[in-house]
Amino acid sequence: MTKKGCLWGWLAGTVGLLVIFLVTMILIESLLGRQMRFPTYGAHIGLVRIEGVISDSRDVIADLRSFEGDGAMKALVVRIDSPGGSVSASQEIYEEIVAIRETGIPVVVSMGAMAASGGYYVACPADTIVANAGTLTGSIGVIMSFMNLEELFGKVGVDFEVVKSGEYKDMGSMNREMTAKERELLQTTIDDIHLQFIEVVATERSLDMKSVREIADGRIFSGRQALERGLVDVLGTLDDAQLLAARMGGIKGEPRVLEPVKVHRLTLTDLLGRSVLGLLEPASVPAGAQYLFRPAK
Repeated sequence: MTKKGCLWGWLAGTVGLLVIFLVTMILIESLLGRQMRFPTYGAHIGLVRIEGVISDSRDVIADLRSFEGDGAMKALVVRIDSPGGSVSASQEIYEEIVAIRETGIPVVVSMGAMAASGGYYVACPADTIVANAGTLTGSIGVIMSFMNLEELFGKVGVDFEVVKSGEYKDMGSMNREMTAKERELLQTTIDDIHLQFIEVVATERSLDMKSVREIADGRIFSGRQALERGLVDVLGTLDDAQLLAARMGGIKGEPRVLEPVKVHRLTLTDLLGRSVLGLLEPASVPAGAQYLFRPAK
């Protein structure tokens, strides 16, 4: 074989091995359901999306942490289109965004159609919040819902026998009406979680507690109304937010925007079809106390 033939053979083998390596990595990441990020060069901004009901913080936090060690990322944009959801998940995402901001990376939030309740909670730590004029936001409040099927169970002849360790162990049971003491206890808990929300808004938005309390009754605002009340900083689109983040990060001209590359793991949802599981949507909403805006359907 000639030297030229050997060279081409060596190149073809190297390329083949590289392809096999990349395919193997993609398959492994796919099975594990993780994000992939390839080496990047040159200044850019990161973009992380928070969409739908916030029932779990893990995916969003994984997206946020996927930029760790990326010295070329000069600013972060968090795009929010969510009615909120679980209190704890919202708080965990909030803390992660605070941690990123404290590293000195500018954080800009871009609000889509909705960034309400928990969706607003996770927006609060941003250096700048950008909303569309018609964005639905606010809904600073907490909700906890219980179903009472006592009358229905009585009609069909279903009875329950409950053995419990304490008076309040079965609070919220669907087979009986809630007692006055139980309601009082739950209201105390809800009030405390609500106060935590108010404190975050007052602290992060540099507003006094009194003014926040006056609007923290669960009401929603348009983006323009939120601007008037100091809940957001400027009206604009996602493109506007990205340009603003680039300027804050010292990038001139049109910024390069990078998002975490998601590798989707096959789930039961994929097998059954989203249209079928859509019928079970009410059951998918996180249980317990929620920072959630849920308009009637």
